[in-house]
Amino acid sequence: MERVVVTGLGIVCPIGIGKEEYWGNALIGRTGISELASVDTSSFDNHRGGEVKDLAALSFLSEAQVTNLERGSVMAIMAAKLAVTDSDVEIDKMDRSRVGVFMGTTMGEIQALERMGKMRVMGGEMNLAPNLLQKYAAVNIPTNVARALGINGRTAILPNACAAGNCAISYSFEVIKAKKVDLALAGGVDPFSLVAFTGFNRLGAVSRDAVRPFDKESKGMMVSEGAGVIVMESLSCALRRKARIYAEIVGYGLTCDANHMTAPHPDGLVRAMRLALGRAKAKPSEIDCVIAHGTGTPSNDKAEIAALAEVFDQRPGEIAVTSMKSMLGHTMGAASAIEALTNALIVSNDVIPPTINFKMAHPEMSSKIRIVGNECLNRVVKYGMNNALAFGGVNASLIMKKFARG
Repeated sequence: MERVVVTGLGIVCPIGIGKEEYWGNALIGRTGISELASVDTSSFDNHRGGEVKDLAALSFLSEAQVTNLERGSVMAIMAAKLAVTDSDVEIDKMDRSRVGVFMGTTMGEIQALERMGKMRVMGGEMNLAPNLLQKYAAVNIPTNVARALGINGRTAILPNACAAGNCAISYSFEVIKAKKVDLALAGGVDPFSLVAFTGFNRLGAVSRDAVRPFDKESKGMMVSEGAGVIVMESLSCALRRKARIYAEIVGYGLTCDANHMTAPHPDGLVRAMRLALGRAKAKPSEIDCVIAHGTGTPSNDKAEIAALAEVFDQRPGEIAVTSMKSMLGHTMGAASAIEALTNALIVSNDVIPPTINFKMAHPEMSSKIRIVGNECLNRVVKYGMNNALAFGGVNASLIMKKFARG
């Protein structure tokens, strides 16, 4: 069976466009949360979230593409192009039928649906623009990425909510190992959504100032947007073209806890992590870092703390845990893709970005878990894990390993 490696990274998010800007800001703990500009928040108590303020899409796409495509596809194409450039792969010189595009999302092209809703309210059903009905389909996202990059291999959209990025990467892992494709662009995307902003506010799950995962003063999450894409390829393909390798993907675990539509149960994440460890043939004692789902909502924090404590119960105080959502907010379907990209950077650079806004540990936090609070941590990371939980009880855990030829 083929080994699968990560050779390119592309990201569009509130703290940076491109790997270099993102990583630099992540290491210094820069926040991407600010007053919202793209939506009217006057009827809400909360006015903050994560936005990509200057998308600069014309640096990546033609004016016609920017005009005709929805924001989700635009961000996905930008992240994919950044990943391809970073990988130094020349797709036009490959068998393009052996290249795949597999993306995850929560809301798809939700902004098209939101505009249709406004049109319907103002003018009735006959006022709806037909092209918006075509643009709304989530499957357009990987299709538009493939078209923009001249790829004619397999494509798929995995709408697995907030675990969608990890699910897309796991699917790509299997497709590559089965030798169905040689190389895949895998990740997730979600544009900022008024539907999501409204929904989470109505659920009482949104913080009014900052995201504080695993903190005693945690008040909730922040709605955000972004796209993360990684280039994954078979080791033989990567070695043949002398690619730089960030990390090797060695295991994943996907479960459904079947507990509640919105409240996670620790058992589901425990099983996902143990499945990932089993596939990776790694022991809990070998994991050096965990990028948690870490939304900052009390129910999520409590479930994750319980799950991490159970899986890593033999390593008191040694397992380093961080949450990128403390800086980014919750980018929905892009979240675990961005966290997987971050995992690859951690494994290749031996430095862990901080969980910002961290002051005092959650009352249920055990001594078995070390939060990387406010300042980055330099540590040799042989194995890194990133976890995701989603509405519907979906859990996804992914493990990357420092690459070695042997």
